[in-house]
Amino acid sequence: MSKGEAVMRFVRRFSELGMNDVATVGGKNASLGEMVAQLGERGVRVPDGFATTAEAYRHYLRHNDLGDRISDVLGSLDTNDVTALEKAGRQIRSWIAEGDMPADLAEEIIAAYRELGREYGGNTDVAVRSSATAEDLPTASFAGQQESYLNIAGEDALIDSIRHVFASLFTDRAISYRVHQGFDHMAVALSAGVQKMVRSDKASSGVMFTIDTESGFRDAVFITAAYGLGENVVQGAVNPDEFYVYKPMLKEGLCPIVSRQLGEKAIRMIYTEDARHGASTRNVDVPIEERQRFAITDEEVLTLARFAVEIERHYSEQAGEFRPMDIEWAKDGDSGELFILQARPETVHSQREAATHATYRLEERGEVLVEGKSVGERIAAGRARTIESSAEMAKLADGEILITDMTDPDWEPIMKRAGAIVTNRGGRTCHAAIIARELGIPAIVGCGDATERVPDGEEVTVSCAEGSTGHVYRGVLPFTVERIDHSVTETTRTDLMINLGDPEQAFRLSSLPAAGVGLARLEFIINNRIGIHPRALLEYDQLDAETQAEIDRHTAGFDDRREFYIRKLAEGVGTIAAAFHPRPVIVRLSDFKSNEYAAMVGGAGFEPHEENPMLGFRGASRYYAESFAEAFLLECEALRRVREGMGLTNAQVMLPFVRSVEEVDRVLALMTKAGLERGRHGLNVYLMCEIPANALLAEEFLEHVDGFSIGSNDLTQLTLGVDRDSSLIEGLDERNPAVKKLMAMAIAACREQGKYIGICGQAPSDFPEISEWLVEQGITSLSLNPDSLLPMQQTVLEAEKRLA
Repeated sequence: MSKGEAVMRFVRRFSELGMNDVATVGGKNASLGEMVAQLGERGVRVPDGFATTAEAYRHYLRHNDLGDRISDVLGSLDTNDVTALEKAGRQIRSWIAEGDMPADLAEEIIAAYRELGREYGGNTDVAVRSSATAEDLPTASFAGQQESYLNIAGEDALIDSIRHVFASLFTDRAISYRVHQGFDHMAVALSAGVQKMVRSDKASSGVMFTIDTESGFRDAVFITAAYGLGENVVQGAVNPDEFYVYKPMLKEGLCPIVSRQLGEKAIRMIYTEDARHGASTRNVDVPIEERQRFAITDEEVLTLARFAVEIERHYSEQAGEFRPMDIEWAKDGDSGELFILQARPETVHSQREAATHATYRLEERGEVLVEGKSVGERIAAGRARTIESSAEMAKLADGEILITDMTDPDWEPIMKRAGAIVTNRGGRTCHAAIIARELGIPAIVGCGDATERVPDGEEVTVSCAEGSTGHVYRGVLPFTVERIDHSVTETTRTDLMINLGDPEQAFRLSSLPAAGVGLARLEFIINNRIGIHPRALLEYDQLDAETQAEIDRHTAGFDDRREFYIRKLAEGVGTIAAAFHPRPVIVRLSDFKSNEYAAMVGGAGFEPHEENPMLGFRGASRYYAESFAEAFLLECEALRRVREGMGLTNAQVMLPFVRSVEEVDRVLALMTKAGLERGRHGLNVYLMCEIPANALLAEEFLEHVDGFSIGSNDLTQLTLGVDRDSSLIEGLDERNPAVKKLMAMAIAACREQGKYIGICGQAPSDFPEISEWLVEQGITSLSLNPDSLLPMQQTVLEAEKRLA
């Protein structure tokens, strides 16, 4: 729409608006104007449109003599009385929706709509959305409290929809929220945004955040996607696909998608032939074959991430501070183009104090009633209360666990009573998840059947402190809360790193003052994200039908089973490497024993039976074996993609359980064949010093690698002949003089050759005196369990001061 058209009193074209117009058209519409005017030249596409002004809304109220009547109803209202709130809201909405549209206001709306029609075609389909003049501030979110209407076409339908948008300023949840936030009802006005529809009913849509919504990690774009119009994603009616993109590596030629999670996407919202409010859309089922595909391509994920970064950069520059954004997007099924529909400040993590973090730990586990996607990294316990609809909201008592199918903004007046929220449907950007974050309570969404499996009235524990999967346990289980201060005034000369295997913890743990990850275990990723023996994927045709069916379930969304293994492994490592970039992440290649591999899907037929797997077919000797070499190349390809495809060259490699110098050469030759060559793009290859031979022949081994990381667990077992899993032999651990002598030999050899020497075993986490001794020996780094990092920091500082 052109700025050259006639000036209007009650309507503003998006091209005339910017962020200085929040008082005139509300945050949402001001932001749309800002993006149309400022970001189009940066390639960010925003559908055009116009907005009614706050004065238009007030003019409408005056014309219908509604101001005093509304004030009288709200003046004595107790918003904690759900019944009274519902009655008051219904009455006010009825007055506004049934009011008369002033002729001068209607004339301007129709003129602007016709102008839009000259750009897109007569009677063009539009979305009519609300934009409150106090909404989308960095410290408060009014998102979703008022109504939106999609696929509205025709002048009469548009006028009627705007009346209903005006009325939605007094939904129950909006009234309650304004009281809770201290806003004067009559000081807040409503602007109706009228925007050309994007035909995502024929394609896909979703939401994205320029920050990790769970941990607050700043360098990721989190994107959700589902088929059809975006209301289902926003409302939590579908479990969408989820993607994480690492922002700093969004450069030409790189593909820093560090995580892809296939969602169920069971329904799709499409147009109806009735383009009036309340009747213009409907949901249809998505065929199974479409559900098992991602809703958008990798290139589209990257394009959306670039849009998100541009939007965040612009708003941060304008604000003079980091401003993470909450963005809605849609793909047009006719043109294939991607569009941005809305952008607002993220209001949870942007207000959180970065220097402190509360860590919740479950002391014991019990019977799992249901599981889903965790939101909030917290734990809560209380009585479960199943509520089928908002009409039953009064049943929820303070502190009870709300169990329901899904929530929408109508639930907000009572959601603040809940100790936690558990839903059948929804993803991490759905309404229930957003409100739970704002309230600071845990939520588990997308459980599928929580309303059936969690008994109403029974005490339960809701745990969102165990990674991305949340669990509802039967009964009240003990848990602890530790508040950790991450602000550090003094640093150690010895690098303090952490041991990490679970990528789902990486973003959260990256805020710790660690020098990097001294041990990233592939076994956790393979077990939990893949779960299938690599040879079963490579030799699928040899498997029985039952095993093939199980593999098919695991690999849904992937046409190539080999690609499934590589991509899942690369994403797991990539997430950890991205979280800590540019700090080093030392990735230990897989070290499963034969019995552990045999327990995987399809694994039994590919593994030997060994009496003592601990000393058998494991570590480096497995990699070059004829029976496993092809599987090992999958690992190498995954790591090559992390380093070269994602650009995360901070990911380094460590070889486990190497019995001889000759084995090092054989493994390095295989790695080079796979494009993972020592020295290329700064690749360091370390050896896990965990066999006495590694320390005894340290000089010889170090000629072929870039340093050692001491694996004190196995080194202790093999030096002292003890089984770490046996409770019959006590008092033999890493503090034994023989173990210390071997560790001292390894440290001395590395120091003499100027190579890296660290330790990644359990000893430093368990025994402060071992940490002190290692510092005295001149070790380069200590890699600790995350919960040991801050306590050990003080121990190391004191040891370093004594040495000085």
